[in-house]
Amino acid sequence: MPSKSTRLTFAVLATGAGVFAMLQSLIAPALPTVQHALHTSQSTATWVMTAYLLSASVFTPILGRVGDLIGKKRTLVAVLFVVLLGCLLAALAPNIGVLIVARVVQGVGGALFPLSFGIIRDEFAPSQVSGSISNLSAVIAAGGGVGIVAAGPIVSALDYRWLFWIPVAVVAATVLIALRYVPESPNRAEGKVSWLGAGLLSAWLVALLLPLSQAGKWGWGSAKVIGLFAAAVVLFAVWLLSEARSRTPLIDLRVMRLPAVWTTNTAALLFGAGMYALWSFLPAFVQTPAAAGYGFGASVTASGLLMLPMLVAMFLSGILSGRLEPVVGAKSLLTTGAALGALALGVLSLWHSAQWQVALVSGVFGLGIGLAFASMANLIVGSVPASQTGAATGMNANIRTIGGSIGAAVTSVLVTGHLQPSGLPYASGYAHGFALLAVLCLAAALAALLVPTARTARLTGPAPTADRTPTEPEAAASGTPA
Repeated sequence: MPSKSTRLTFAVLATGAGVFAMLQSLIAPALPTVQHALHTSQSTATWVMTAYLLSASVFTPILGRVGDLIGKKRTLVAVLFVVLLGCLLAALAPNIGVLIVARVVQGVGGALFPLSFGIIRDEFAPSQVSGSISNLSAVIAAGGGVGIVAAGPIVSALDYRWLFWIPVAVVAATVLIALRYVPESPNRAEGKVSWLGAGLLSAWLVALLLPLSQAGKWGWGSAKVIGLFAAAVVLFAVWLLSEARSRTPLIDLRVMRLPAVWTTNTAALLFGAGMYALWSFLPAFVQTPAAAGYGFGASVTASGLLMLPMLVAMFLSGILSGRLEPVVGAKSLLTTGAALGALALGVLSLWHSAQWQVALVSGVFGLGIGLAFASMANLIVGSVPASQTGAATGMNANIRTIGGSIGAAVTSVLVTGHLQPSGLPYASGYAHGFALLAVLCLAAALAALLVPTARTARLTGPAPTADRTPTEPEAAASGTPA
């Protein structure tokens, strides 16, 4: 846990990151309300989510690297201010176009995750880092759950615009406190921002994520989807070549190749696919009228309450992981978290006829999310040089998002591939979708088993920096020559 001198800093970081995580999911249950209020179509309304996803994917690793270079506090405050402007613009948006632009602005807040992890690593005592990262990860994970649970009551009691007015007040206070009390990190990376690398990274991410999010409407065999996927492959290859040749790469590929980093990122991709897809489809499942042969006809508020066990469990297990990590290791926690996710989804694919079954599965999956989120962050932070913390943790968050987009897209094919005459999916579509997500989480657990077991993955000793030759134990852990 943070000491007394760092508790306020932690509170600021947790508030900022938690609000951004909440904004990711808060609007999703309210999209039908937004569509009706702003007199737009369903396909246009979905861009409220898509724009946010694309923006966060682009800005998270880029601004994480900017923070490594010019100062994490300075970048954190700037990002919080931009999120504040985005929330204010969304709350006042007179039409769907302005709301979509506001969501693009809010997506800049994705950088709060890597910046916060970097500040904790730089400012907290080594004995506090692991537990503080676990606690922050628990807040981030719970923030997404809060969005799902709180959206219904807020919209019912007030108005959908209060989904943004409330974050305006919270973020405004956070900006003021951060300016005064968050210290500027002393660790700076050398070099400058590679704008070519940033542009190419942005291009291939958009080319990949856009067709994944829109393929259900455009058609998987459409020219737009195939063309964008082909462009993503080409742009990704060009980006890799550019970063490998750059003297100051945006993302140091040598760091990405460290055994603890690439194995953790692989697990993040697979687990993200299961987690975000479940968040997308479980509320729709329980809101389906019972006349379809499944579902409970739940309201938005009631479906959120069925997700409440997940919210509580992910927060508690995230906090608990900070106490367990020094004893059992982050690798074991990541493996356990992914395995719990696979277990929960496997059970859900077979038994989903009663609300208590959904609530139980929700809680078990929440335990897995809390353990996995905290351990991923600790594994990345403990394996990279201090000067690369922002970029490396930013890419890890991005890879989870990419996995989520893939998982949601593939699950959508299974769920909506065959529809009843009423237009609703068959129960078998959801069962097959949940089974696929279980397989993906199981694959994440297997990937986690590949993570090196060296104890230097923990921040109990000095981490290698860009201008220091690693010691022999550090070299053995990272797979690089001393």
